[in-house]
Amino acid sequence: MLKRFYKSLFFGRRFYRLFVVVILLFVVAYGIPFLFTVGQLFLLFLAVATILDYVVLFTRRDPVSVRRELSDRFSNGDLNPVRLVVRNNYPFPVSLRIIDELPDQFQQRDFILHTNLKAGESCDLDYTLQPKQRGEYLFHAINVFIRSPFRLLVRRKILPADRMVKVLPSYQALKHFELLAGSNNLAESGNKRIRKLGHSLEFEQIKEYVLGDDLRSLNWKATARKGGQLMVNSFTDEKSQQIYCLIDKGRVMKMPFDGMSLLDYAINATLVLARVALVKQDKAGILTFADQIGTFLPAGRKAMQMTHILEILYNQQTRFQETDYEKLYALVRTRITQRSLIVLFTNFESLSGLQRQMPYIRSIAKNHLLLVVFFENTGLQQIREKKADSIEGVYTQTIAEKFAYEKRLIVKELSQHGIATILTAPENLTVQTVNKYLEIKARLAI
Repeated sequence: MLKRFYKSLFFGRRFYRLFVVVILLFVVAYGIPFLFTVGQLFLLFLAVATILDYVVLFTRRDPVSVRRELSDRFSNGDLNPVRLVVRNNYPFPVSLRIIDELPDQFQQRDFILHTNLKAGESCDLDYTLQPKQRGEYLFHAINVFIRSPFRLLVRRKILPADRMVKVLPSYQALKHFELLAGSNNLAESGNKRIRKLGHSLEFEQIKEYVLGDDLRSLNWKATARKGGQLMVNSFTDEKSQQIYCLIDKGRVMKMPFDGMSLLDYAINATLVLARVALVKQDKAGILTFADQIGTFLPAGRKAMQMTHILEILYNQQTRFQETDYEKLYALVRTRITQRSLIVLFTNFESLSGLQRQMPYIRSIAKNHLLLVVFFENTGLQQIREKKADSIEGVYTQTIAEKFAYEKRLIVKELSQHGIATILTAPENLTVQTVNKYLEIKARLAI
């Protein structure tokens, strides 16, 4: 009980300052005797004021109430709002210092909020958190340090507020990109829309035969009902195409940029691309791989497809192993039989690294429209732009330029084999990927 008491009671700065004044008065009283009486009176005043401050602060069992309001899930890499609803239950104004015990992943040890409240007053304290990795985040207790108008003592109140929040791949951008995709405001703007008639599985209508129509499309039952007037089936090109996002979970995707790994950037882009594809009436599927094949979700556009995609992407982690493209090719060949747009999220730092995997990449590209997405090293870009002040600086810039040149050679090598590529900075990955998909769809390239 005594231990709990000491944990909830602290002396304020004003108390220590006044106590120092009392000590100085007693010290100076050795030379000026009448100050000894002044010091005694001041000490008595300080003791009475302290006792009064204690009575005022500790007589109420629930001095303040604090309620944390936040979503059950956070969006990875985005700013997520959190609100503390604070109410003063004292009949006098108080000064509050609030420490919200944030999840360990944020590593914020100095997160403090301050507010002053009048008697019975409430207020909202808003702040934002930006997680950098997916997973479960545990919020802990809320610590409130209360000071009365006397400001001699500080009462600490620990309010239990444990709350588990799931950090999912960035879903805040979904609505934004969904609206842009629906209104054709991205790469599709400026492209001529072409409507082509042909044979496919998507039936459009039955119409009267005119010169030039394909006789193989004659509908004899409809012709009989029309009393001999020839009728033909009219088909349109299939709007629903298969889009597969292949996410490399090898060690090359562990490289961090702005606190997030390349894998997290790829997962965020995949989530948005899948949503845009579903809005455009295409089927979206997911495949993760590293040294072993991970999770495979067949392409579809059912109502629960986005939920399945989100559940799959939520738990993906890098395996710190070399990626096995031979196993990837074997699975693509056996499981993805229909020609599809395959978006491969990976990373190559050297031309030799690409050439080792080129036979499997070219084999995939023979049966599908392959789009290889990999990353610029923005750290090297900063080194290249920095002025060299020494021989070591010149050497560093030369190496950085060599790696940047290797990236350009990789793009050229893939292009020579007819493979589409995106080389982008991590922060621009989502926009670049969605734009490229809409461009491909507008050209009817799938």
